[in-house]
Amino acid sequence: MKRRKFVQKSLLTGVAAGVFPPVFSETQQSSPSPEFYELRIYTLKNGRQQKVVENYFQQAAIPALNRLGSKTIGVFTEYLPQATTKLVVVIPFTSLEDYLNAPGKLANDAAYQQAGADYLNAPATEPAYERIENSLLKAFAYMPKLEAPAKKPRLFELRRYESHSEVAGKKKIEMFNEGGEIAIFKRVGLTPVFFGETLIGAQRPNLTYMLTFDDMAEHDQNWKVFGSDPEWKKISAIPDYANARIVSNITRTFLIPTAFSQI
Repeated sequence: MKRRKFVQKSLLTGVAAGVFPPVFSETQQSSPSPEFYELRIYTLKNGRQQKVVENYFQQAAIPALNRLGSKTIGVFTEYLPQATTKLVVVIPFTSLEDYLNAPGKLANDAAYQQAGADYLNAPATEPAYERIENSLLKAFAYMPKLEAPAKKPRLFELRRYESHSEVAGKKKIEMFNEGGEIAIFKRVGLTPVFFGETLIGAQRPNLTYMLTFDDMAEHDQNWKVFGSDPEWKKISAIPDYANARIVSNITRTFLIPTAFSQI
């Protein structure tokens, strides 16, 4: 038993060593440890599946994950859905260890298993969903914690920036952090909820972040203000930060929170 725990701890340490670089700046050492985010995108084919998945999160997953320490979980539907329905879920974890241990703890949570039975035990003839696209994100150094906005009707924008190489992807993250882009976002009203580097997931290398607005009119106005901001123009004029050199594709999705979403 002791050897098994030693091996598990060694594996976890190895994974963490691969995620966290060995050298940190003085600023990073003094700042809070970054959170990790599990981003799930459910593909659903009909209203029955959407109801099953939404009930699962409202009645089973969110209460159980809250008990484990994930206190601010977001569940969103698309603002303007296309041919298939998507459900987007953001689950924060305070550490990589919490993320890795969550499945085992949920498996032993009797209340969770009972409340989520329709989802967890759905038969092959009537699956709860078509597919899940999962990503594991690490929060940016200059915004290490998720910042949930006030609870009121609002719009969210989920953006993914893909890069042609790992080096280019790191340069874009640097632009947000040391380059000052996050600070400009906050100043001009592009209110961020989180920023995350995708460690595991589709279309890597990429980073993903979420912004929030009162409505589409505010969205359009605040992006316009950002585009004309003198500091932004100065940063974006730096050759190493030119989009053509470090960003190969941008995907954006507009979302609205479900009634039970904690974001």
